Amino acid sequence: MKRHPKYPLAGPALVIAAGVATMLLVAGCAVSPPTIPTAKQVDLQRFMGDWYVIGNIPTRPERDAFNAVESYTLQPDGRIDTRFRYREGGFDGPLKTMDPVGRVVPGTGNAVWGMQFVWPVKAEYVIVDVDKDYGLTIIGRSKRDYAWIMARTPSIPEPAYEAAVARLKGLGYSVENLRRVPQRWPEEQAGASK
Repeated sequence: MKRHPKYPLAGPALVIAAGVATMLLVAGCAVSPPTIPTAKQVDLQRFMGDWYVIGNIPTRPERDAFNAVESYTLQPDGRIDTRFRYREGGFDGPLKTMDPVGRVVPGTGNAVWGMQFVWPVKAEYVIVDVDKDYGLTIIGRSKRDYAWIMARTPSIPEPAYEAAVARLKGLGYSVENLRRVPQRWPEEQAGASK
């Protein structure tokens, strides 16, 4: 390697600095083991498909979401393509979508995913509960900052919703900010064209 006469160690120092920066970047992108309980085993094939968001402790973009639906598609390489779609501000509001990519964290029974919205950062996504019929699920995070109650149908019986809220409380969530997501299907034609 040819060295600069004024900075003879610039080449190796630059290589070492780049290596250290890469290691720190990769370490910062890994999803740590969760401190929230997880579902014991998740059958990924059964988990794929559409889930209506019934209630959530919302992230900023979701605070005024209507008709929110999360859809998962398992790819041959193990990636989970995700499409989150919702109407902003009302049933006839503009359609918004996000397309993060999920990856299962090995050794977690498929219950912990790294959800990547922006490279290289992966957000923790924990399936804390899924019923035996794969009709209702609760997604949480170790920070207990956001949560999602989702179902295969746009509405669920009130006792099922109350049980899901109680489960979140039992996991250490403060549920004052839990929001019922308005769902009305089918969407009206005028709203669908916006």
